[in-house]
Amino acid sequence: MPPDVFDAIANPIRRDLLRLLAEGPKAVHELAAHFDRGRPAISEHLKVLRDVGLVADEAQGRHRIYRLDARPLRDVQDWVGTYERFWRDRMARLAFLLDEDDP
Repeated sequence: MPPDVFDAIANPIRRDLLRLLAEGPKAVHELAAHFDRGRPAISEHLKVLRDVGLVADEAQGRHRIYRLDARPLRDVQDWVGTYERFWRDRMARLAFLLDEDDP
């Protein structure tokens, strides 16, 4: 079964890669410099991100340059938004109850 966006971002290294790529396109060696892993391990993480459409890559000379494509994160945002509304409503009700009890 191919990974989905939620599976891809479950890994903290992949989340860090996305954060780094949000700053702008980077080559694998630039990304790998931020981790205690070698380039092959980082390339495997980038492959997972590429497979779900979160990164795109292109060849520039001898290097592959990766860039963020955040569009697939809309599904995550929609899912998280449900819980954000839930907690906002809960906090509003709590505030109302606390205000109601004030003398």
